[in-house]
Amino acid sequence: MSNQTTTATNIQSTNVSQNTNQDSQKYFNNFYSPEYVLGADQNDVLNAYFEQYTGDVTSGRNLASAITYTAKAQNIDPMSILDEFRKMGRGQLNNYLAAFLNVNRVPTSQIGINSGTTTNRYVQRTILP
Repeated sequence: MSNQTTTATNIQSTNVSQNTNQDSQKYFNNFYSPEYVLGADQNDVLNAYFEQYTGDVTSGRNLASAITYTAKAQNIDPMSILDEFRKMGRGQLNNYLAAFLNVNRVPTSQIGINSGTTTNRYVQRTILP
């Protein structure tokens, strides 16, 4: 038995442009979770934007699903969030995405940004390329 509260997973993206809860197991697994359905045009716009942003179809769809579920959980229109994303530069958007997705996450599962590591110059000179 699974304690999963939504149909979204980190393995596969969900298509929120249609109601796909026809399977009884999916129905009962998602009985208490709100149903998020977007119009097909909105779903396509979100997917296209994040596919371009990530450079990968699967990653883009997963990120679009995560943004949609987070926006809906906060009662925010996902398209208004997308409009805000379009106004930002890439570096600023990375920070905002991490902050936005962390709003509903438990503290043990926070998203962060890898800013690289700095190596001591004395250690650096001993490392062979």
